[in-house]
Amino acid sequence: MAAESRNRGTPLDLEVINSIRINRSALERRASSLPKRRAVKSDWQVAWMLHAIRCIDLTTLAGDDTPGRVLRISQKAIRPIRTDLLSALDLDVNTIHCASVCVYHNMVETVSKSVQGSPVGTCAVSTGFPAGHIPHHQKLEQIEASVAAGADEIDIVVSRSNVLRNDWQALYDEVKDFRHSCGDAHLKTILATGELASLKQVAQASQVCMMAGADFIKTSTGKESVNATLPVGLVMARAIRDFYERTGNKVGFKPAGGISKAKDAVTWLAMMKEELGEEWMRPNLFRIGASSLLGDIERQLEFHLSGHYSAANRHPMA
Repeated sequence: MAAESRNRGTPLDLEVINSIRINRSALERRASSLPKRRAVKSDWQVAWMLHAIRCIDLTTLAGDDTPGRVLRISQKAIRPIRTDLLSALDLDVNTIHCASVCVYHNMVETVSKSVQGSPVGTCAVSTGFPAGHIPHHQKLEQIEASVAAGADEIDIVVSRSNVLRNDWQALYDEVKDFRHSCGDAHLKTILATGELASLKQVAQASQVCMMAGADFIKTSTGKESVNATLPVGLVMARAIRDFYERTGNKVGFKPAGGISKAKDAVTWLAMMKEELGEEWMRPNLFRIGASSLLGDIERQLEFHLSGHYSAANRHPMA
């Protein structure tokens, strides 16, 4: 996302927040129709899958992460698809890469050095991820430390208690502080939608975070029992559209958690195309937080070329 296109934020407008209404049954009908209406086949399917790769924040947030493992994943993000497959598809290896590598703070420097000189970004989860239960000043210190270590994107978790209590001023102030601590790094706010009380709260929290200057709004940490779902995605995409129509500021969207199949990635791309238009399908405004999705896309590409599904061990570090 270019610096000049960043969300400038707005004052908190409680009138807008309190006027939000959600038709849950209509949203669920719309969500259930998306995978059926937007099926793509053959060469078009390949093109959509390749585009999905460019939108992936390749993520590893495991307790057993080591510098060696993170280094390999960083290289995978730069060269996500085997060279023989890209050659068979008549594609230049330099044109296909992930958007970023997403890690905990202590691995930021490893990623930053590994992807230096490539188009792949360095993303850090922060602010007491995934629960967010640390003091506010420590959250700001975490953000600043990750930016200093080389992160150009910061995925923060909001304090869910502020949302559950409808304390929109507290949520606004918190995210505004996070945005300030990010400096030039882009801010993605994770709502942890599976832990919120309703779709209305998802819409309200989305609007508050955008008013506070979030560059992206993100569904989940990937650690909740319920992560990215299409009804939630529709609510957040429509909040983005409403915010853009009111302010002229473009905010990105990142579904994360549970997106592990190529067909699911295509469905999310289709949702973005239909709800927000082609501009919001690009990596500067759309990301997919995933760890195993890349492996399935690579398997599907090999199936397209050979007619056979390959073993997972043919697609390492996916």
